[in-house]
Amino acid sequence: MDARDTIKFLWVVPFLPLVGAFLNLVLGRRLSRQSVHFIAVAAVAASFFTALYLVIGPLREAHGLWAKAGRTGVFETYEHLWTWMAAGDFRIDMALRLDPLSAVMILIVTGCSTLIHIYSTGYMEHEPRYAAYFGYLNLFTGAMLVLVLGANMPVMFIGWEGVGLCSFLLIGFWFENEAYANAGRKAFVVNRIGDFAFLLGMFLLWWATHEHDGGRSLDFTMLREVAGVQVAGKPLYEQTFWAREHLAAAAGILLFIGAAGKSAQLPLYVWLPDAMAGPTPVSALIHAATMVTAGVYMVARLSYLFAASTTAMAVVATVGALTALAAAFMAFAQTDLKKVLAYSTVSQLGFMFVGVGTGNWGAGIFHLMTHAFFKAGLFLGAGSVMHGMNGSGDIRIMGGLKKYMPVTRWTFLIYCLAIAGVPLTSGFFSKDEILAGAWASHHDGWPAFYGKLLWGMLTVAALGTAFYMWRLYFLVFEGPYRGAEHVEHPHESPSNMTGPLVVLAGLALIAGFVGIPHVIHVGGTLGDILHFLPNWVGLSTKPMDLHLSSGTTYALLGVASAVGLAGIALAWWLYGRGPSEKVERWTAGPLRGAYEASKNKLWVDEAYDVVFVRPFRALAKGTFEIVDRFMIDTVVVNGVGFATQTFSRIAQWVQNGQVQRYMVGIVFGAAAIFLWTAREDHPRFSYQAVPGGIEFRAEPGHGIRKDAKVQWDFDGDGKPDPGETSPVVVKRPGDVASRVTLFVYDEVFGANVQRGEPKERLRVTRKVVLPTSAAAPGGAR
Repeated sequence: MDARDTIKFLWVVPFLPLVGAFLNLVLGRRLSRQSVHFIAVAAVAASFFTALYLVIGPLREAHGLWAKAGRTGVFETYEHLWTWMAAGDFRIDMALRLDPLSAVMILIVTGCSTLIHIYSTGYMEHEPRYAAYFGYLNLFTGAMLVLVLGANMPVMFIGWEGVGLCSFLLIGFWFENEAYANAGRKAFVVNRIGDFAFLLGMFLLWWATHEHDGGRSLDFTMLREVAGVQVAGKPLYEQTFWAREHLAAAAGILLFIGAAGKSAQLPLYVWLPDAMAGPTPVSALIHAATMVTAGVYMVARLSYLFAASTTAMAVVATVGALTALAAAFMAFAQTDLKKVLAYSTVSQLGFMFVGVGTGNWGAGIFHLMTHAFFKAGLFLGAGSVMHGMNGSGDIRIMGGLKKYMPVTRWTFLIYCLAIAGVPLTSGFFSKDEILAGAWASHHDGWPAFYGKLLWGMLTVAALGTAFYMWRLYFLVFEGPYRGAEHVEHPHESPSNMTGPLVVLAGLALIAGFVGIPHVIHVGGTLGDILHFLPNWVGLSTKPMDLHLSSGTTYALLGVASAVGLAGIALAWWLYGRGPSEKVERWTAGPLRGAYEASKNKLWVDEAYDVVFVRPFRALAKGTFEIVDRFMIDTVVVNGVGFATQTFSRIAQWVQNGQVQRYMVGIVFGAAAIFLWTAREDHPRFSYQAVPGGIEFRAEPGHGIRKDAKVQWDFDGDGKPDPGETSPVVVKRPGDVASRVTLFVYDEVFGANVQRGEPKERLRVTRKVVLPTSAAAPGGAR
């Protein structure tokens, strides 16, 4: 079957996990635990094998496609499901897209998710809300698949919001604990900040496509065409000052803010360490295959947009490098097993953003893949340790666990080798590609030294990564056991938990061999395999020139290897046999300030609490007191009740059956009606001196309707002057008496008007005394 014929099955990949989620969330309470986890595991496993089947065809063609088309060949297949909405020339299709980039992502998502689901059958064995957990886990996977397969930005945004919702549900899964519930809410709120910027960027792109021949659209293929259109030898985005290059910068930065929220970059990273409140398999899924990788994928997917603006690229790369450094520093002094891994994820995501921010798209996605394997393994290994330690994650009371948990220990060691970038592990190849790309980056408008600066920052972060990860390994598995002797000794986890650890460890070792540097030249089919991933992903992204000489490449490989080994050696020297006196002496002395800063995460959360959280809480409380308590409760709810009660009491007092009270009411009512009808209205008029006389103006209102008939008495005889009927404005030359009277005649009954014999009632008006000199300007009286 031709690869393009298989696209008819693409919708099955996200659909299967969503069906599993539906069955477990709706029917889970009526099903046995075995049925619940069978549905959940089978759904994601079937999704993985479907994805593998869909990708095998393009994989077989990859070598031929590369040879024939070079960098211009793009494998793309598209499945239109239905038209979501259409208005004028704007249309959104519910459509899915498979190309090299999304193919890599769906294999990572479904593969890691399957292993995490299997692991969860052991880790969550005694969970009361078993069906809800697996339902949310399936939903999480399905939402991520919608995100990576969406053929346009609105469909991607459905998945984008879906993973945000699932993170809230799973991070706060044990909501009975207030701290865990707050962690889920924190993740949700922080991500809303990024999502708002994402929406603004998406709307800006929609507005920018108005000149495209196909009409407004947010389809990824169309956006790529817009970014690449040539006009007079220049790309379309260079034609005007704002409408192109600066628009690309604005849209790119807004979209990156959205990515920074999802992928935990400065300054929106603070939700991810607190996300450790959720079950450990959830942490593995968030950090490895879903949620945090969404931002990196989105930037790579829109590589043509980001490449249109060196400003946007610089922002992505700079924030990534700063995040990699800061998060590595924060991990140094953490004592919670999962918190160390959380800051490790934040730092590694920074590496990925430097990769895509320097135009090294393939390296960024390559590191995303290798990181998924060793980070999923690290979290599942941490869960195995906590399972054996009766739920404790405090590394200060661990140590010596290698003799109790051999499988967990050996797999954890492999993951630490990979993340430290030890040669021949997967992390070595992917991290080196990013470092080399940073060194070689030379975008227009960037200072000549900027690529070297990025490389230096990442090299320091890589040294820190090797140090804090091996500090973690030594404190957990080496040295004497530091736990309480009377507590049951740790034990190895069951096979349904250790099995996924072994598989992930194997991938952490060998996955790097699909993306070795091109300087290590290997010909033939083997060479195609060893250089496969960056080449294949490159077909879906904007080509960038990141050429390095072989000598420079080998030198950078040597530095990367030395840095990783140096970090391991430093960790062994300080923590090889557990906490040492040197560490305690230094952290209490010359390094106390740095130690406290790392331990307290640079006090970023505390600063946010003072600057944002407390003021917004005070504002919310004040709004609640004014709007809810006073306006709604007191005025609206209680006020209506009080008014109704008062009216009923008055009605009860009036309608009491006593005739004499009724007579009194009739008398007072008749008197009120008489006084109302007999009242005098006092119409207004104004006057002013004009050439040749005085102008009088009758003013509608205050007793004068616009259609009322008016007459004037200028000679002061008390009678209306003849011929002065109806004008609103009258100019009187000549003599005018000192008193002028305005008469208004009103037609009060429609029947009289129809007969032409209006019943007229004279409205007596006030009289005005004119000034001594009629020529002097007057004002309204």
